[in-house]
Amino acid sequence: MQKLCIFGQRIAMTKHEIVLMSITGEDKPGVTSSLTEILSKHNATILDIGQANIHQSLSLGILFRLDPVMQGNILKDLLFKSYELGVQAKFTPIEREDYDRWVSRQGKESYVITVLGQKIEANQLAHVTKVIAEQGLNIDTIKRLTGRIPLDSEDDSQNRSCIEFSVRGTPQNVNLIHEKFVTLSGALDIDISFQKDNIYRRNRRLICFDMDSTLIKTEVIDELAERAGAGEEVRAITEAAMRGEIDFSESFKKRVSLLEGLDESVLQEIAENLPIMDGADRLMHILKKCGYKIAILSGGFTFFGKYLKKRFGVDYLYANELEIKDGKLTGKHLGDIVDGNRKAELLKFLAQVENIELDQVIAVGDGANDLPMLNIAGLGIAFHAKPKVKENARQSISSIGLDGVLYFLGFRDKHINEDF
Repeated sequence: MQKLCIFGQRIAMTKHEIVLMSITGEDKPGVTSSLTEILSKHNATILDIGQANIHQSLSLGILFRLDPVMQGNILKDLLFKSYELGVQAKFTPIEREDYDRWVSRQGKESYVITVLGQKIEANQLAHVTKVIAEQGLNIDTIKRLTGRIPLDSEDDSQNRSCIEFSVRGTPQNVNLIHEKFVTLSGALDIDISFQKDNIYRRNRRLICFDMDSTLIKTEVIDELAERAGAGEEVRAITEAAMRGEIDFSESFKKRVSLLEGLDESVLQEIAENLPIMDGADRLMHILKKCGYKIAILSGGFTFFGKYLKKRFGVDYLYANELEIKDGKLTGKHLGDIVDGNRKAELLKFLAQVENIELDQVIAVGDGANDLPMLNIAGLGIAFHAKPKVKENARQSISSIGLDGVLYFLGFRDKHINEDF
């Protein structure tokens, strides 16, 4: 074995040497082009390549293989070109056994961990990455999905920050990961998504939304009850139902009965002034632009769902029908009640209609009656939900608006903002 010394770097030479070239310095156009041109000239085989840029600081790694007959010349040429470009080059020889072990790890499971919040600080990342390490997972890549963060902002409430980790390995305990991430989310005011990185994650096709307190900021039945003079009683029942303390269908019948005699014009007034959830317009625009089918599966009422269907271009709407006679509510409903089990059945039905797998379906909701559909969808997201719902859902968003769903799908601000 001989050694080559270039500018103080001593590199061992073996047959068919595998070399990792690490480049650091100021990011500028032409660095990667110039270096890969030299590799091409010497017939090098690129085995792996990766590049990152943080605040105009370049970090470039190229793993390549070359016959030792030509090796001395290529390393010299690469080093001189790096000096000419004003970047630093470091060469590390890789033993064949080490390379083979590295290759063998590519068959392991891979996951995506998304950390989302109004701001993300070192303390939060330290806790998240500690869980990753404890589970024996290795971080392959880290990338920021949100735009660059201004130091001074007039309205911090509009800020959002999202970091995505790509990790590899076999978790020791997936349920424990979920439990720890739920605990960290509440303690650190962030949202943490843990998803298997497979073909379905990159090919979701249908998204199903709850309506009240998800697409809109209110529970419409509470608004109706206020006008009917039964606001306090209905709100108490609604809260208990959303927490899962009482059966949804029974609570629904009782609440609707308290609306008897309410004039139909009240429904019209409320429908025309529905408070849209923060981020809903941005989310819906991008989903429609990308070809997603959108459904509303609601324990609320079709009268109001039709307004949202028209506004957002929703493809499917399933909700409850209020009985109206002579322009007034009768205190009864028509047809089957859309409760939690019915929502799950409808989600399965729509997946069949669209000829897709359940893993390609996203479900978003806030109440206990949303859990059945959240738990069968490939990606189920509890949105600003009660603690019991968050604990039993696999993913949750509580730190920002509804457009946070886009980050769980891997969208980046620079792509979203180009079109919105």
